[in-house]
Amino acid sequence: MTEQDSVNNLHGRIALVTGATRGAGRAIARALADAGATVYCTGRSTSQTPSDYGRAETVQETADLITAAGGRAIPVITDHLDPDAVRALIQRISAEQDRLDILVNDIGGEAYVKFGLPLWDQDLAEGMKLFQTGFTTHLYTSHAALPLLLKNRGSLVVEVTDGTRSYNASHFRESVFHDLTKTTVDRLAFAQGHELAHHGGTAVSVSPGWLRSEMMLDAFGVTEQNWRESAQANRGKPDALPPYEFVISETPALLARGITALAADPRRARWNTQSLSSFSLAEHYGLTDVDGSRPDAWSFITDMETTQVDQLEVHNYR
Repeated sequence: MTEQDSVNNLHGRIALVTGATRGAGRAIARALADAGATVYCTGRSTSQTPSDYGRAETVQETADLITAAGGRAIPVITDHLDPDAVRALIQRISAEQDRLDILVNDIGGEAYVKFGLPLWDQDLAEGMKLFQTGFTTHLYTSHAALPLLLKNRGSLVVEVTDGTRSYNASHFRESVFHDLTKTTVDRLAFAQGHELAHHGGTAVSVSPGWLRSEMMLDAFGVTEQNWRESAQANRGKPDALPPYEFVISETPALLARGITALAADPRRARWNTQSLSSFSLAEHYGLTDVDGSRPDAWSFITDMETTQVDQLEVHNYR
């Protein structure tokens, strides 16, 4: 299957993308809609109640972008930490569509990540906000949505996390709360996959590489036009921002294209319970990022641990 093959072949499919306000969630919602799916876009941010990230994007804007491109999107303001609100969301989808084919859990909780602090120095309540936002939201949503998903065989659950299973198994993710949150999301996909298999469903975890989202560009003080030069200039400068590893970053589109191709694949069950990356999906389905590249971020980051920076050639990983 090539990138072109995944276009316009999700017609009639109903998708729910949580955390669709910005970044990967917005890109995934747009890609699924571009391929013909009707997409329910959820998030908490509105123009009256800004996000915990202090950003202005809203789920309504995501839906407007989809509609402007000719797709069908239904924005629903939902707090996925409220089980009653999640159940009401699924009841609405059931009443309006009588089916749900694709669930993408993409709420991350990065607003609460605190790096550089050991567990005993971290604020417990703030650490638990990360775990609850980044993991418990996924659990609540799957718990409510799975009965509707299982009404039809071939359903797909995608748990978006940070880091592949193999990478996270051998690397501490800098913070106990961050480490637990991201590895637990992957385990949730693994566990769901075993239960869904008996009903013709598939569950996977998927990780982007180094995501060049709106938030990340702003955090590093760079733009989509100058990020590459800024990162290259910091080669050999370990404390500089953006760090040199940013040269292997990718836009949210690469992850979104991979998930869309996976959803459109009639043989997607072959991936059940697995941990996938934006790169592995792109490689398998013949996809590229918006600039025509195919960044292999996790291999690059791993190789940096054993190879001097000046001996790594970025083009070998793109």
